[in-house]
Amino acid sequence: MPVDPQIQAILDLLAQGGAPSLASGSPEQARATFRLTTVDMRDPSTLAPVGSIENTQIDGPAGPIPIRIYRPERIDGAVPTIVFFHGGGFVIGDLDTHDDAGRLLCRDIDAVVVSVDYRLAPEHRFPAGFEDCFAAAQWAANNIGSLGGDGARLAVAGDSAGGNLAAAVAIAARDSGQLATQIAAQLLIYPAVDFHVESSHQSRVDNAEGYFLTQADMEWFREKYLTDEEMLDPRASVLHVDDLSGLPPAVIGVAEFDPLRDEGEAYAKKLADAGVHTILHRFDGMVHGFYGMGVLSAAAADAVRTLNGDFKKLLA
Repeated sequence: MPVDPQIQAILDLLAQGGAPSLASGSPEQARATFRLTTVDMRDPSTLAPVGSIENTQIDGPAGPIPIRIYRPERIDGAVPTIVFFHGGGFVIGDLDTHDDAGRLLCRDIDAVVVSVDYRLAPEHRFPAGFEDCFAAAQWAANNIGSLGGDGARLAVAGDSAGGNLAAAVAIAARDSGQLATQIAAQLLIYPAVDFHVESSHQSRVDNAEGYFLTQADMEWFREKYLTDEEMLDPRASVLHVDDLSGLPPAVIGVAEFDPLRDEGEAYAKKLADAGVHTILHRFDGMVHGFYGMGVLSAAAADAVRTLNGDFKKLLA
């Protein structure tokens, strides 16, 4: 099917305005552009209401890690705790650009959400971001009583690069046994799971440009984050991890017009083949980033409700 008309209107405006590619400038310029199209252009009245928001920091492997804690409006007993990792190619994005995502997860799932402002490349290359995210998951596990309170319902979630980090943290938690409580579920929103330059995914060709995220952007992000030798590290290219058995149940959402579509679907299949309960949704007409487009597109809002609804069921 064609791109959702409401999203196509956004793509047309970006094209007419001559919006520069993220890969055409410096990381600082890319971060400023991303904040302009998210934080600065956001109508605060459209943000999902939550009970409270707390900005704080936790100890990390290289210093303090800023986090933002979202709590639901009503808490009746113990609730799930979701550790959320934002997208942005490991180079851009922060707590503010993904404030809407943290709020949506908190409201829709009735969960405490811990959003993590992990270190970004190229100032802090791989595995700095992963190490911060794993440390945040450990902190949440150790403090589950003062967060959601339910030690059986600790989850990880993320979009794009954050989906990669959520998947990698789930694998590391299984392998290391270093979390005080097991991860109960994972939500991977159009995750980047394969950095191998020799991998062949048709969606990278079909959706190389014109749909918000471009193949050139992806290559630029990868170069800022990883060396050639690190591309197959299991903390990066999780699609190439040999054994995915014993991982927590997963909800995975991909977009029809996204360069990352095929690798997300391949990861879902590999999880399912390993015996992991996996729910996969391909949202036709959607592009990369649809999770943050619900106020602009009714179809994107429906997709978000579907993903959050399935994730809530996993955590019920």
